[in-house]
Amino acid sequence: MNRFSGLAFLAPYLRPYARRTVLAALSLVVAAGTVLAFGACLRALIDRGFAQGRPDVLNYALASLIAVAVVLAVASGARFYLVSWLGERVVGDLRRDLFAHVVRLGPAWFEIKRSGDIMSRISADAQLIEQMIGSSASVAIRNTLMCVGGVVMLVVTNPKLALMVLGVVPLVVAPIVLFGRKVRHLSRESQARMADLVSEGGETLDAVRTVQAFAQEQRAALRFGEATERAFDAARRRIAQRAIMTTMVIFIVFAAVGFLLWMGGHDVLSGRISAGDLTAFVFYAVLVASSGGAISETIGDLQRAAGAAERLAELRAESPAIVEPAQPMPLAQPVKGAVRFEQVSFRYPTRPESLALDRFDLDVAPGETVAIVGPSGAGKTTVFNLLLRFYDPEAGRLCIDGIDIRDLAFADLRGALAIVPQEPVLFTASVADNIRYGRPEASDAEVRDAARAASALAFIEAMPQGFDTDLGARGLRLSGGQRQRIAIARAVLRNPAILLLDEATSALDAESELAVQQALDRLMKGRTTLVIAHRLATVQKADRIVVVDQGRVVDVGRHADLVRRDGLYARLAELQFNQSAAAAE
Repeated sequence: MNRFSGLAFLAPYLRPYARRTVLAALSLVVAAGTVLAFGACLRALIDRGFAQGRPDVLNYALASLIAVAVVLAVASGARFYLVSWLGERVVGDLRRDLFAHVVRLGPAWFEIKRSGDIMSRISADAQLIEQMIGSSASVAIRNTLMCVGGVVMLVVTNPKLALMVLGVVPLVVAPIVLFGRKVRHLSRESQARMADLVSEGGETLDAVRTVQAFAQEQRAALRFGEATERAFDAARRRIAQRAIMTTMVIFIVFAAVGFLLWMGGHDVLSGRISAGDLTAFVFYAVLVASSGGAISETIGDLQRAAGAAERLAELRAESPAIVEPAQPMPLAQPVKGAVRFEQVSFRYPTRPESLALDRFDLDVAPGETVAIVGPSGAGKTTVFNLLLRFYDPEAGRLCIDGIDIRDLAFADLRGALAIVPQEPVLFTASVADNIRYGRPEASDAEVRDAARAASALAFIEAMPQGFDTDLGARGLRLSGGQRQRIAIARAVLRNPAILLLDEATSALDAESELAVQQALDRLMKGRTTLVIAHRLATVQKADRIVVVDQGRVVDVGRHADLVRRDGLYARLAELQFNQSAAAAE
């Protein structure tokens, strides 16, 4: 059925566990079959045991019931274990694959997506899949088997009454189909509103210091409360539709059972069927009715899971905007570090109306330090983004050691680079793990040497557990200068041929800036370095200064030469030094 088509997405994840799936299905069939066997035992118990007054038949019927109960218990236990195992295993594989896929999609994709929505899909939507595989699907299949088997046994027991049962089936199916479509649509909407809720809460907690600094706790709580109400409203509408569907199905089914009992009672009184036949028929009729009711309830769960599977399939179908070449060219080792931008033009996908770089040219020799300066929005950070191949230019090319970076494997390209950003990103892990992030196989001695080179050893050793100290979420237990030096130690340990410094000292106090600058001087020695800075005092030692404006190189030279030319750089320098003088007064 089309409304369950989204579940086809799960087939590749079930295929590796075909043996367990078959065993679960076999257990399920056995459990359903043993339930159907109870009806035959009841008929024998009444017609041959009670009616004929034969204790031996009564004893045999009791023994049969106990045997059936043992088989049912074992089969049900096996079914529960196997389907629960499958649910957990499949969802574990699914989450692993989805996350591995998402982290390769590139920054352009994340510009238009909320991380909370993505994690909601990977966690909450996947949880619905686990519930479906581990519970709802097996319940639905088991009840379908019992319903079909019960109808067959009804026909065998009493064809006339069975025809009446079959006449009720369309009345049962109609509300399932009618309301099922609405439930599926509302399930997707409910999951989307829940994703919005997670995104809203995650964004607020990530910026909790800003929220509290501006005394916006009440407003943040109000916004989250509004998102909660929207999620509740979507869930309420879904639940209402399911409730109506379940009410109609259960009423129709059990009203039909009551009518069949009335008809069967008249047949017993007239002698057309025995009491045992009626008992067996009632058992099967109740079985069919209860199975039909259970199916109507699990249909809603299956439709929710189908909606979740569709959302996960959409996520899995997202293709990376930047892909590795099928046959990458090797990057000769050791990497020299020559960098060249040739007539590069680029615009961000979210800002297609303006060029971030416009026929940008830059040639950096191995071991050279080049500072890139310019007003905000001039394109400085874009240079780094393209060099790291977060995006591809729409025209021109970028080369490292004469090779177009689009012809390089990501590991070779990014292995030759290391970036120290203005706002260093630290993870919820130990100091050592954060330094080792770019080179996980590094030894403890190498980590220690990198920390020493980054002027970070003293404050790390002063921590309670030294290198094993946990830094907390995003390293907020450290000062800005300390976080910056951890990021520098990470770059030192990576030992790149090309170093990218993105305003690495612009947000620090004078003392921290001095310590960080000394660490950077050691790091820059003997390697190609590109430095972005608004604070012109930090780039005066560069071999060359490249002035960028509106995505183009407008001037190149050393500090003194550029100041004498009285161009954009001179104006930026004058503004910077005037601000410094004013701050000192």
